[in-house]
Amino acid sequence: MFKELETRAPGEGFDLADVLNAVRFNDEGLVPAIAQQHDTGEVLMLAWMDRTALEETRRTGRVCYWSRSRQAYWRKGESSGQVQMLRDMRLDCDGDTVLLQVDQRGPACHTGRRSCFYNTVTHDRVVVGNAPQIDPAQLYPERKD
Repeated sequence: MFKELETRAPGEGFDLADVLNAVRFNDEGLVPAIAQQHDTGEVLMLAWMDRTALEETRRTGRVCYWSRSRQAYWRKGESSGQVQMLRDMRLDCDGDTVLLQVDQRGPACHTGRRSCFYNTVTHDRVVVGNAPQIDPAQLYPERKD
């Protein structure tokens, strides 16, 4: 399916259901999903989606992921209020990664930072790039970790 997409002219395509059938999910039925702020290009986070999460996200416009640690679906912001709304969904050329262009309201990271990618590797050090926007204890008062 994705090989066929390579040969299509801009504006041509396939039925979404057919393309989702061809997505290359891993052995656990998951595909990595990169969340990117739609208007700035800032990479916010990486999470995992299965077909149900992909379909729900497309249907509702609110991003839904699969939590590998909890073995459950989670809708970004359901605990913290930091909602992530879908603006555009793209599949890479191989059908094994999803790019979600989103409107992120508040921090995307559970640490209270805007992006999960705040640690910068420089030579032989890792430098923390920025402080949390919100104290994680305020975002997740029920967490004890």
